[in-house]
Amino acid sequence: MPDTNQELQDEVAELIVSTLNLDVSPEEIQPDASLYGEGLGLDSIDILEVALVVSKRYGFQLRADNADNVSIFSSLASLTRHIAANREK
Repeated sequence: MPDTNQELQDEVAELIVSTLNLDVSPEEIQPDASLYGEGLGLDSIDILEVALVVSKRYGFQLRADNADNVSIFSSLASLTRHIAANREK
């Protein structure tokens, strides 16, 4: 991953931790580990909160009815790739 994507990934990890007040450090989130269930342990409400913050921060809408949400939010790496491809800010 190029440095700019690594920086974005680190920023997104920090955003997830601070938004949800998690008891892990951003560095502990494995890029390819699941954000749901046994990975980071997020639930649908957590994902909704993250989606709202990401939408505000990066200037594009993450819609609840998007068929790609399962893959977008499957891991930190996939969420970072989606933000990099769609962000306006």
